[in-house]
Amino acid sequence: MSTTGLPQGAVPKLERPGPLRDRVYEALLELITTRALQPGQHLVESELAGHLGVSRQPVREALQRLNTDGWVDLRPAQGAFVHEPTEAEADQLLTVRTLLEAEAARLAAANASAVSIAVLEELCVEGERAVAADDVDGAVAMNARLHAKIMELAGNTVLAELAAQVDRRVRWYYTPVARQRGQQSWIEHRDLIAAIADRDEQRATEIMRAHTEHTRKMYHEREK
Repeated sequence: MSTTGLPQGAVPKLERPGPLRDRVYEALLELITTRALQPGQHLVESELAGHLGVSRQPVREALQRLNTDGWVDLRPAQGAFVHEPTEAEADQLLTVRTLLEAEAARLAAANASAVSIAVLEELCVEGERAVAADDVDGAVAMNARLHAKIMELAGNTVLAELAAQVDRRVRWYYTPVARQRGQQSWIEHRDLIAAIADRDEQRATEIMRAHTEHTRKMYHEREK
């Protein structure tokens, strides 16, 4: 039985050109952040190498880097395991996310053009379609794209760089509650886009703060 838990053929073979260890790192990180590889799951080098179509060496190097970056735990005599985030870790990250996103929403309301508002509305439509189709991965991806677009509209490079540092971890924490958040999350997105379109900086800030707080609270309540 495969301990990686990945269905045969689910992971595309990596192309060889380029720095292979970096490509393996990115592939494994994507599997972790989308929870194709679950927190606590045992990661067997030989099986991961087989799934990715590479030797064990770049997989070993990628796991060591993922351990350094806090995505994987290397346990003596046991091997590698996907990191299991503590409640404190989740709370700290999602609290920081609230601060960053609320400021981004305020700046977006000050700067957004009619064209950019139309882009936000289209992203919202696609997210609503994903929810209606019970496509959790699609909803998570569209949620990330919409928030990234708002961050882009903020026009603050430093803010965007800080947000990029936590983006993947936000996706990691959001995935388990995406279905539970469901349509309500996109109703909040609609309200947020309306506030940005009205150039109402205060309301955009308040809606985004409440929106991200809902996700944080739901993450902590998901198993209660």
